[in-house]
Amino acid sequence: MKKIFLPFCFTIFVSVISLNATAQKKTIDQRVDSVLKLMTLDEKVGQLNQYSSKEELTGPAGENSNIAQEIKAGKVGSMLNVRGADRTRRMQVLAMQARLKIPLIFGQDVIHGYKVTFPIPLAEVASWDLGTIEQGSRIAAIETAASGVHWTFAPMVDIARDPRWGRVMEGAGEDPYLGSLVAKARVKGFQGKGLGNLDAIMACAKHFAAYGAAIGGRDYNSVDMSERTLWEVYLPPFRAAAEAGAATFMNSFNDLNGIPATGNAYLQRNILKGKWKFPGFVVSDWGSIGEMVPHGFVKDKKDAAESAIKAGSDMDMESRSYTAHLAQLVKEGKVPVALVDDAVKRILRKKFELGLFDDPYRFSNAQRETDQVGIPQHREVAKDMARKSIVLLKNEKGVLPLSKNTKTIAVIGPLAKSEDDMLGFWSVGWPDNSDVVSQWEGIQNKVGNTAKLLYAKGCDVSDTSRAGFAEAITAAQNADVVIVSVGERRDMSGEAKSRSDIHLPGVQEELLQALQATGKPVVVLINAGRPLVFNWTADNMPAILYTWWLGSEAGNAIADVLFGDYNPAGKLPMTFPRTEGQIPIYYNYYNTGRPAPDDDNPARYRSGYIDLQKSPRFAFGYGLSYTTFTYSDLQLNKTAMNASDSIVVSFKLTNSGKVAGEEVVQLYLRDEVATLVRPVKELKDFTKLLLQPGETKTVRFVIKKDKLSFYNNQLQWMAEPGAFDLMIGSSSSDIRLKSKFELK
Repeated sequence: MKKIFLPFCFTIFVSVISLNATAQKKTIDQRVDSVLKLMTLDEKVGQLNQYSSKEELTGPAGENSNIAQEIKAGKVGSMLNVRGADRTRRMQVLAMQARLKIPLIFGQDVIHGYKVTFPIPLAEVASWDLGTIEQGSRIAAIETAASGVHWTFAPMVDIARDPRWGRVMEGAGEDPYLGSLVAKARVKGFQGKGLGNLDAIMACAKHFAAYGAAIGGRDYNSVDMSERTLWEVYLPPFRAAAEAGAATFMNSFNDLNGIPATGNAYLQRNILKGKWKFPGFVVSDWGSIGEMVPHGFVKDKKDAAESAIKAGSDMDMESRSYTAHLAQLVKEGKVPVALVDDAVKRILRKKFELGLFDDPYRFSNAQRETDQVGIPQHREVAKDMARKSIVLLKNEKGVLPLSKNTKTIAVIGPLAKSEDDMLGFWSVGWPDNSDVVSQWEGIQNKVGNTAKLLYAKGCDVSDTSRAGFAEAITAAQNADVVIVSVGERRDMSGEAKSRSDIHLPGVQEELLQALQATGKPVVVLINAGRPLVFNWTADNMPAILYTWWLGSEAGNAIADVLFGDYNPAGKLPMTFPRTEGQIPIYYNYYNTGRPAPDDDNPARYRSGYIDLQKSPRFAFGYGLSYTTFTYSDLQLNKTAMNASDSIVVSFKLTNSGKVAGEEVVQLYLRDEVATLVRPVKELKDFTKLLLQPGETKTVRFVIKKDKLSFYNNQLQWMAEPGAFDLMIGSSSSDIRLKSKFELK
C-alpha cells in the first residue's frame, strides 16, 4: 500500500505547497502558513465547516446539501459520524479531489468505548481509579483510530449538581477536584503518547462552559451564576483538560449570564485562548451557532456567524452559518480576515499533527481495524472497569456475597435479560449487540450447572401494569435467593433526557415490595445513568448494588461482585437526594447564619425543611465493602505552616474484616474563617488502597498552599492565613479522623 501511495502523496505536496527536501524540515507552524497562503477565502471558510453523515445523526438533521460535491470543492473541513476504515478512506478520496487536497478530520462521539463499551463515564468515576479510567480511554482511542476516526467529542467535564439533568451520566459528577483529575486522565488516555501516533485521537473537552448548571436540570437551558462560582467550581476541570493537552474544546448550548456560550468572547477568547493560552481549536456544539437566533442574541444566521467567529468559535458543527455567510462578512469588513485565518491555522495545525498531510489515509487501514477493534484483551479491561464501578449501597445481615452453593436463584426484573440497556446512552451504535453480556447471562456463566436459575420479568421499566407480578412472586417463592434488576432504560438518561421525576419508574418499586413480602433474601440491582430516588427500597431491602450501565461486560462484572469473586469498592461521585425537593444537592455547600439542624431535630427558624430531613439519601463518596476498615493514629508533622511550606498528614488504615478489599480514603478540608464564606468541606485528596484481612498500611497526604487556596472577590487565587479543619474518612458524611492546623 505505501509503495503505491507515497509517490502519489509526494506529488500532491510538490504541486500544492512546493514541498522539497528542505521544506520537509519546516516546523508545523511554517507548513501551516505555507498552506494558508495558497487558500482562497472560500477555501478558508470551508475548513471551518463540519457536516454530519446522514446515516448516523446525533442531532437535528440539517439542510439538504450535496456533501460530496462540497468536499471536492474544498468547502468542508471535517465530517462527523463517518466511521470505519473503508468509509473514511472513500470520503478522504473526495477531499483529495479538491484544489488544495487538504485532508478531512473525522469525528465521532466516542464517549465510553467504541466497539468494546465501557461503563458510562459517571459509573467509571465511581471507581475513583484514575489509572483504569485512563486505560479505558486509551482502549477507546485504539479502536477508534483503527476505524479511521481522528477525533472524539469527549471527555465531557461539566460539573453537575442536579441529577434531573440527563447528561450527568456523561460526566464526572459534582466535585471540581475529582472532576479535574478525571479530565486529565481521559485526555491522556485518548491522546496517548501524542497526536500523530496511530493509536491516538484528538480529545475534546466539553461543554465550555457551565452547561451542567442548567436551570431546573433542563437540557440546553440557561445558566446564571457568579463569576466566583464559575471559576471555583465549573472551570477547574476545563483548565485541567487544557493543561493535559486536550487538542480541542467544544462550546456549550447554554447562555451564561445572558450570553450564549457559542458567542461568548469572555469564555473563548479571554479565558481559553487568552489566560490559558490554548493552542487548539474550538468546535461549536451541534447547530449551536445558528441556535443563537432563537436565544434572541442575534437576528439571523449571518449575525450568528459574525458573533461566533469574533467570540472564538473556530469550527461550525452543522449550523451552516459560516459556510453561508462568513466570506460575505469578511468582504463587507464586518469580520477581520485575521480572525478567519487564526481559526483556519488552528485546524490545519491539528491536521499536520495527526500526520494527515503526509498520508491522508494513514488511519484508514482495514487490516488494523480487524486486528484491533473488539478484541478479547479490550473486553477484559472493560470487565475490570465495570467491577470497579459498582457501588454497594446496603448489605444487611451479610446477604452479599451470595454463596456459590446456592441451589435455586430467581432472577427477576425488566432489565435482567436486557443487552442493549447495559450499553447505556451515548454508546456507539452497532447493528448487532449480541456480544453484550446481560445480567442473566453473567449469572449463568458464574453458576454453570451448580444452581438452578428461575426467571420472571415482573414488569417493564415504565409499566403501569402489575400483570407480571404473580409469575415473579412464584419464582421468588421457589428460590433460595432473589436477584431483582430494576432502574432506567438506557434512553432515559443522556442528552435531551431531563426528568422532573427521578424516582424508580413505573411500578418497579411495587414489584420489589411484593418480592420482599415473600420473606426470601432479595438483592436489588439498580441500573441507571444518574442518581435515582428509591426510598422504600433503601429502607427495606437488605442488599442493594448500584450497577449504573456497565457496558459490554456488564453481566460478568455484576456476577463477580454478587458471588464474591470481586469485592466492591465503588464510591458515589454524586450526592443521592431523598426526593427532588432537595435538588440541587451537593456535599460542598456553604454554611449559613442559621445552619440546618440534625435530622432528628425540627428545622424551626433554621435552614432546613419542616417536612424532610436535610441529609441526602446517600452522600458523595459513599460506598460499602464486603470487609470493614479501621482508621487510626492520625498524625501531623506540624500544626502550622507558612505559604511556602507543607504539612504531612499520616494515619493507619487497617482491614478489620475477613476478606481482602479496597478502600478509597478521602481527605477533606475546611477554611474556618475567611473573607468569603467557604464550603463546609472540600475534597482535596484521596487514595485507593488494597489491604488483605488484618493488614495495616500507613497513608500519607501532603498539604500545600494550593490546597488551601480559593478565588477571592477579585478572582485572585489565594490562601488566607487562619485555622483549617482537617477531615479524613470513608465518605463526605463518614469522617473517621479529625484535626486542625494553621496557615500563618
